[in-house]
Amino acid sequence: MKISIITVCYNSAGTIEKTIQSVAAQTYKNIEYIVVDGNSKDDTVAIIKNYDTVITKWISEPDKSLYDAMNKGVEMATGDVMGILNSDDTFFNNTVLADIAKFHSENKIDASVGNIVQHNEEGKIIRTYSAAKWHPSKLKIGFMPAHPAIFFKRELFKKFGNYPLDLIIGADYELITRFFLKNKITWKYSGITTTAMLVGGLSSSGFKSYQLISKEIGEALERNNIKYNSLMIHLRGFWKLLGLFKR
Repeated sequence: MKISIITVCYNSAGTIEKTIQSVAAQTYKNIEYIVVDGNSKDDTVAIIKNYDTVITKWISEPDKSLYDAMNKGVEMATGDVMGILNSDDTFFNNTVLADIAKFHSENKIDASVGNIVQHNEEGKIIRTYSAAKWHPSKLKIGFMPAHPAIFFKRELFKKFGNYPLDLIIGADYELITRFFLKNKITWKYSGITTTAMLVGGLSSSGFKSYQLISKEIGEALERNNIKYNSLMIHLRGFWKLLGLFKR
């Protein structure tokens, strides 16, 4: 089984080397590693060039958005299973892809859903996001699994399409909604912690971002003809808080 990993980057010289090294450290070797750079102005490309034995394919050119770059990576991929590794994230340990390959080989599924941890710049883990209790129906109230913890069969993108480019930070939510709810792909919780993510990011940067992603979650559901409760989506932060208090 070939696993394609896609890393999208722009001016990521401060973090991307650790990302690439975490791919190089994987015990599983049937990896196609694709890096899509958005024409970085720092030393990102120089770092990429230093890892030509790890990176299978890479390009550096302007793109329209993060999701445009992801779509470029999807089109370049040839693996059986595909996942995203952000340019400031790393795999949780060196057996992640071996565990993913084993899980997909043993289960006849279109996608696996796992867990991620979040850490600060000092490397201290401050949150764990588990998908153990997640179900696609929770998309209707604003909850999706962490994007890097999902590994898809590549053929799904051929069947159901890529990331939409008209959503600013909710394109992954729309794609997951389209795959899991509209087209009812087969999936299973893997229990695998796939990724260590640096705190921050496009969809976790303040109240305005919260408002925007809430709006785009509604748009993602509407365009896939999924009925939802707008109030529940806008209050999802409150439900998360309640969940934390119950632990």
